[in-house]
Amino acid sequence: MRRTVDRRRTRPALAVLTAAAALLATGCGIRGTSVPVDAGAAPSRASCEAPEPDRSAERTGRVSMRIYLLCGSRVLSVSREVRMPDEKPPAEPVQIGRALLEQLRQPPSSAETGAGFATAVEDWVQVSAPAQDDPDRALRLNRPPEELQSMALAQIVCTLAESTAADEHHRVVLGGPESDRDPLKRYTCSEEMRRHPEIAVNSGVLLS
Repeated sequence: MRRTVDRRRTRPALAVLTAAAALLATGCGIRGTSVPVDAGAAPSRASCEAPEPDRSAERTGRVSMRIYLLCGSRVLSVSREVRMPDEKPPAEPVQIGRALLEQLRQPPSSAETGAGFATAVEDWVQVSAPAQDDPDRALRLNRPPEELQSMALAQIVCTLAESTAADEHHRVVLGGPESDRDPLKRYTCSEEMRRHPEIAVNSGVLLS
């Protein structure tokens, strides 16, 4: 005798099984959602490891110096062979500043680019000697520092801070064009600035 299936009884049973499966999935941490989940930025492939300097270009008038480039959201130092003035006594701060600024304006080398480095310092940025009443180590840019991109200003401040253009406390005094009588400000390349270069524009302290 053939047994007939009562579909009215099987439908509630299927509903119970479906609900049980859903509960098990929730217990395992699986939760359905129709809202996109932000998992954060994709991991960067940039190593941010400074490449070894190219020693093949070394010759008289070049010295190894550190400059700061962008990598990710930070400024980090790399070593460059910088052409310095042959004049004696030692070069003036403005000569040091010009030589380092020239390095910052240059596109990164292929090795630096491969490691993820870049520069925000544009070609138009220039540096000149202090005005008549400025401190000896003050440097004047062709625009007020506040008008530069913050990333670029962080590069400039941190690069100059490791040179003889800075004072004994590694602080840098910068201002805008002398013709505008732009007030001078003192900048410090702090660990916070290196990690968060966007603060550079607002970090200057007016000279008293």
